[in-house]
Parts: sequence; structure tokens; C-alpha cells
Amino acid sequence: MDQRVLEPETMDDPSLDESEHRTALAGLARLNRVGRVAGSLFEAMRDLFAGRDRPLRVLDIATGGGDVPIRLCQLARRSGLPIEVHGCDVSPVAVEFARDRAEGAGVAARFFRFNAVRDPLPRGYDVVTCSLFLHHLAREEAVNVLEKMSRAAETRVIVSDLDRRPRHRAMIWLATHLLTRSAVVRVDGPRSLRAAFTVDEARAMAAEAGLHGARVGRSFPCRFILTWDRH
Repeated sequence: MDQRVLEPETMDDPSLDESEHRTALAGLARLNRVGRVAGSLFEAMRDLFAGRDRPLRVLDIATGGGDVPIRLCQLARRSGLPIEVHGCDVSPVAVEFARDRAEGAGVAARFFRFNAVRDPLPRGYDVVTCSLFLHHLAREEAVNVLEKMSRAAETRVIVSDLDRRPRHRAMIWLATHLLTRSAVVRVDGPRSLRAAFTVDEARAMAAEAGLHGARVGRSFPCRFILTWDRH
């Protein structure tokens, strides 16, 4: 685990059977919910709601099944805070799944198809976030995505991803076997951890991308949170 190992993940295969893909997205949503991923992101942007005369506009890139934007909307509604959340993903299956889930949850999050690695990110968002995305990328691509996020965000960038540490290996195995029956998630989980960046690596990439002053800290159970503010 000392060295990062980037392997192709089953979820990224465009030929993956749609029903298996949807099952995997549901499994990841369950893992994110138990790990309070959206909760940690919400806390990282809560201070931005103060003194606003319009909803906080948030873009979640590589949103997958959309569970993070949906949960952000629910948390903001519960707190009486105005928010507008959009999510984008390159996968048409993921976008359709996210739209279905949002409709079922009675949430107004909007989802659209978009390649966040290839194309410039859309503007007009206060906060740009991503979760479990950077570890899918080569280091140069990850730096490029961080730079694009900083250009697109009017106020803050927030990144949540796995923290590559040997002690997290057993936790990932246990979570992927207890919380989902998806064979895809059970294969991709350990691969994701091997491909993840460490806290120090994430901090170095942020600096290289021009996110000077970015804060990177560990987040239970096995993630890091990176935040950067435009000054």
C-alpha cells in the first residue's frame, strides 16, 4: 500500500450490464449513507449559507448514482437552508439512475451528462464538489480536475475521497461485504483503495493545481476531505 496502484474498475466499463450497474450504484449509495459522506460535505459548506439572499448553488461532478446531491438537498431542507444542487456524470446509466432516485425521494436535484475530465466545468456555482472520483484518475488528470474545479467554483471546492492507508484495507472489505451484495462493488472497493491518494499526496496535488491554502484532513471512517476557498 506504500505505492499507488491504478487499476481499471468494473464500474467504469461502458459495457457493464445495466442492471449490474444499477445494483452497484445502489450499493455505493448505501456505503456513502453509512459513512455519512454527504453529511461531512454538508458540514464543510454550512457556513456559506449565512447572509445569503439566494440559494447556495452546488455542483457535484462525477456524481454516480446521485446519492450525495440528493442527501445534501435533504439535509438542507431539514435545516431550513436554501440550496440548489446539480450533479453530472459521464455515464448515461448513472444519470438516469440519479434522476429516478431524486424523483422517488421528492428532491429537486438536477442531473445531466457531462465529461468532467475532458470538458471545462460549467460556471455559476458557489461550491463544486466531488466524492470518490479522483482515485479513478491518473495523477495528472486528478491535478487537472482540481484546477478546473477551482476555476468553476465561485466560493469553495470540496473533495471527499478514500485515504490510502493499510489500516483501511480490512474496513473496506468488511463494508463492501456487509452493506451490499453487488459483486461489482466488492471487486472495485479494494481496487479503489489501492488507487486512492494519501492525505499528503492530495495536499501536494492541490498545491500543484493552484489551490493554495487548501486544507486536507482525515474523515472517518477511511476518507480525506479537501477544502479550498477562493479569496
